[in-house]
Amino acid sequence: MRAILFPARDTIEVTDLPEPQAGPGEVLIEVKASGLCHTDVEVLRGNYGTGAYPVVPGHEYGGVIAAVGAGVDTVAMGDRVVVDPNLNCGSCWACAKGWVHLCDSLGAYGVTTHGGFAERSVVKADAVHSIGDMPFDIAALAEPIGCVLNGVDMAWQPHMRHALIFGAGPMGLLLGLALQVRGVGDVTMVEPSDARRALAVSLGMSAVAPGDASLEDMTQGVDLVADATGRAAVVSEALGYVASGGTFHMFGVCPQDARVEISPFDIFRRQLRIVGSHSLNRNIPESLDMLRDLEPKLSSLISHRMTLDEMGAVFRNGLPDNALKLQVNF
Repeated sequence: MRAILFPARDTIEVTDLPEPQAGPGEVLIEVKASGLCHTDVEVLRGNYGTGAYPVVPGHEYGGVIAAVGAGVDTVAMGDRVVVDPNLNCGSCWACAKGWVHLCDSLGAYGVTTHGGFAERSVVKADAVHSIGDMPFDIAALAEPIGCVLNGVDMAWQPHMRHALIFGAGPMGLLLGLALQVRGVGDVTMVEPSDARRALAVSLGMSAVAPGDASLEDMTQGVDLVADATGRAAVVSEALGYVASGGTFHMFGVCPQDARVEISPFDIFRRQLRIVGSHSLNRNIPESLDMLRDLEPKLSSLISHRMTLDEMGAVFRNGLPDNALKLQVNF
C-alpha cells in the first residue's frame, strides 16, 4: 500500500509498505480522509515526544472498516468510522482519574505507531467511532474538534460573554466556532492575514489585525483570551487583555524552551485563571455531535484536498499559500 513514512528524524518518503493485517481486537480501515496537523510536522522534526521511527504520520482520519480481527463484535465490515488516535496505559494516576490524554506513557496513531497518511490503517477496535452518513472530510475533523472541546471544558466559566482568540488558523477558527455553539456571543479573532480575517467574519466572528486600535479598548477587559498561535511573544501580549476574574487559555503549542514573563501579583489581585489543554480526552462522540451542528460552516476550513504525493511535498517544502486545513482524500 502507498503511505507517507518518516523512516528517521527529518526524513520523509512516499513509499510502498506491506499490507497491514488486523490482529485480535483490531480492525483494518480503508482510509478515506486524513488531515494534517502541526503535530505531524513536529513528529517529523523529532520535537514531539520521544520519536518512534519509522512511523506513518497522521492522527486525524477516518474511513471504512475493511476487515475485523478475532474477537471484534462492536463493528463490522463496511462501517463508516473515525479514529480516536490516543493510546493510553489504563493504569497510571492520570488514567485512573479519567485523564487518559495525560497518561504517563501516552502514545497515538500517527505519532508512536502507524497512522492515517496511508491507504489502510490498523487500529484497536475500541478506537473507532461510527460517523453514520457524515462526509469523511468533515468526520476527519473530529480529532481537532475533540482537542478544542477539551480546551473549552478547561477554560469555561458561566459568565463568559466575550472571547479574544489570537490566531485564525484552522484550530483558532474551530475554537471560535465551538465557543459560539457553547453560548459565547462575541468572539473576536486577532489575525494578520486578510483572507483569514475575512473567513472569520463570514463564520460570524469579529476579526482585527494585530495592532488594531480597537484592541486598546479591550485591555484587561475580555472574559476569555486564548492563544492559538504557539508563539511566546503573542502569549505575552495576549495576557494583557484578560479581564479581572477572567481566563487565559494556552491553546497553541509553543516551543518547549519558550518562556514568558507574568506578574504573580496581577494573578492574585485580579483573580486570573491561566489554563492549558492538551489533546482530546475520549470525547469523539461529543465532537461528532458538534460537527453535525457546524457542518454547513466547515467546508470553508478545508482549503486543500490532496494526494499522498502532494502531502509529501508539503512536508518537504512547507504549507502552500493561504493554507488552512489540509487533507489527503482517497
